[in-house]
Amino acid sequence: MFLVGLTGGIASGKSTVSSLLRELGCPIIDADVVARKVVEPHSPAYCRIVKHFGPEILLVNGEIDRQKLGQLIFASEDKRRLLNSITHPEIHKAMLKQIFFFFLRGYRYVVLDVPLLFETRRLTRFLNHTVVVYCDPATQLSRLMNRDGLTQEQAEQRVAAQMPLNEKRGLASHVVENSGSREDTQRQVLRLHTKLEDSMEFLLARAIAIATAAGLGGLLLYAAKLLAS
Repeated sequence: MFLVGLTGGIASGKSTVSSLLRELGCPIIDADVVARKVVEPHSPAYCRIVKHFGPEILLVNGEIDRQKLGQLIFASEDKRRLLNSITHPEIHKAMLKQIFFFFLRGYRYVVLDVPLLFETRRLTRFLNHTVVVYCDPATQLSRLMNRDGLTQEQAEQRVAAQMPLNEKRGLASHVVENSGSREDTQRQVLRLHTKLEDSMEFLLARAIAIATAAGLGGLLLYAAKLLAS
């Protein structure tokens, strides 16, 4: 099994492409969903966040007030680093568990849906392929304004706060052009899925995993014999 990173920009249509891949039977690991899961009440990350940031960041029901926490971390680089040091290891651990689960089920590839894939670059070295969902700037602004009820100025500010889609497109091994119709995007996703499914990369990855497991098994057996002698 090999790993495919999926990313895009705000209102570029990454969620649409992720849904289309899921409809084709692809296993998707959504980093945003995992990030919310690891900070649920009483989880290790939750307890550490409350310890460092105080109970004032909690809602009445005990959950973390994301808006309040966001205000704190965006006002302080140190606090942002602290939060990342708490959450990122837990997120990566949870994603790794899901990857291993899909590996055991025999999937050829798994899609990691990561909004800040190229910004953080923490996962790129583990990926065989990267996919960027692209749309032209005018379409991106129009979609964002309609979706979130923003003025053009507000939408432009949000787009400007992210890495430009053109830059992400240059870093990706595959691009899904999502400026047109859903049908056109659907055709591109199907072609991409077929290309990835037909790839033989999963055989190499599985062979390495089996060889590693066999090697470890042999070492354990040898150690057991030495202890028994």
